[in-house]
Amino acid sequence: MRWWMMPVMPSSAPAAVRAALADAVPDVYWTDRPALRPTPRPALTGSGHRADLVVVGGGFTGLWAAIQAKEDDPTRDVVVLERGRLGVAASGRNGGFVSPSLTHGLAQGLACWPDEVGTLERLGAENFAGLVESVKTYGIDADLHVPGELTMALDERQVGTVREAYDLHRAHGVPVSLLDAGEARARVDSPRYLGGMLDPTVGLVDPARLVWGLAAAAEGLGVRIHEDTAVTGFDEETSRVRVRTEWGSVRGRRVVVGTGAFRGVLKRLAWYTLPVYDHVLMTEPLTAEQLASVGWEGREGLTDAGNQFHYYRRTLDDRVLFGGYDANYHFPGRIDARYEQSASHDLLAAHFLAIFPQLEGIRITHRWAGVIDTTSRFTPVFGTALAGRLAYAVGYTGLGVASTRFGARVALDLVDRRDTEVTRLGMVRRKPLPFPPEPLRGLGVKVTRASLAAEDRTGRRNLWLKAMDAVGIGFDS
Repeated sequence: MRWWMMPVMPSSAPAAVRAALADAVPDVYWTDRPALRPTPRPALTGSGHRADLVVVGGGFTGLWAAIQAKEDDPTRDVVVLERGRLGVAASGRNGGFVSPSLTHGLAQGLACWPDEVGTLERLGAENFAGLVESVKTYGIDADLHVPGELTMALDERQVGTVREAYDLHRAHGVPVSLLDAGEARARVDSPRYLGGMLDPTVGLVDPARLVWGLAAAAEGLGVRIHEDTAVTGFDEETSRVRVRTEWGSVRGRRVVVGTGAFRGVLKRLAWYTLPVYDHVLMTEPLTAEQLASVGWEGREGLTDAGNQFHYYRRTLDDRVLFGGYDANYHFPGRIDARYEQSASHDLLAAHFLAIFPQLEGIRITHRWAGVIDTTSRFTPVFGTALAGRLAYAVGYTGLGVASTRFGARVALDLVDRRDTEVTRLGMVRRKPLPFPPEPLRGLGVKVTRASLAAEDRTGRRNLWLKAMDAVGIGFDS
């Protein structure tokens, strides 16, 4: 096994890795730009507040829910409660890949909802177009562009995986292109690339600026946003729900919850979502010489075809974001800022320099991690509580930049008791399998990670993964 393919980093990292990470700031690049970050909104205090709709969570799901609620009915009084600052959680920490898929990819959609996949693909394309139109309508400057996504093969087994993905996408009308090794390297040059597939439907965005822009758009529609307002619980009343916070409360006729991996506000979500830490690096801007050495003139988003995969992109100011591969679960589902810095960054830096050896000497300026709210089927879970007056949409498994807009639409239709095309979907009506309690949950994560890594090395799917496939838990990412 080559050193860059090892699941754990050696104790003495290569000198090039240590040098690359030497000055990296332990912070999120997207939000570490004080000149762009908006002034904090005030916390909600006092107990006399009322609203027609209370949205819990000020990330993508919550902000899209607030905007769409006001678009549905401009007279509706909407308030958003965010536990911290806007953009500090998953919505501002991700890679900024904007995929039209609602199902974590076509293969996963076919595995879970073969009879509905055509509808889900259409709804995904409509949702993507709606996102692009909203960004334009509200004048949100978030560097949204659609250069497509390249899935690269890093070994011979992945060449076959890419070919299978190409055939599948073409069979379902997706205008993908298959690239041989020379064509792949002509787009982005790496000695590791043995082939690839271009999907022209995938976009890229600056996620923090998208969060901040959506918040400004919501406020322009009359939405009230409160930061540093952690919700502590709900009380059912005769005609309203009392949403309790650290410093007060607000009574709403309806409530939408979009809290991602932070599940404490609604205990049942702990059965369906698993908090997994994903690690990310951001480099300094590439020089003209470095850019010439890698090509990448199309600025496509990149990924590779392994179970444990990387995602990477070139920003509009010519930095390279590089993340993924070594996702970590911390028993018993603990979320803690201490987990945001780890040896996973060393591993990522080693992988980055293995893929782009011509960039040795580059400086990594930021290193961070974010918590992904994954589900057993890799797609969101929807539902209602409190006699239908509360709806939730969580579990985007790292592919939520666009699909959160769809999730917000579903939650609004559910809480307003609308019978619509989206509320009739099997994806909405049927929940994923719940995760088992600890310690079985943590053990299952360890066994699954080891099995996926073994399949990446050998090309063989073991009995554990076959059993997961049989009960509807897929790993076709």
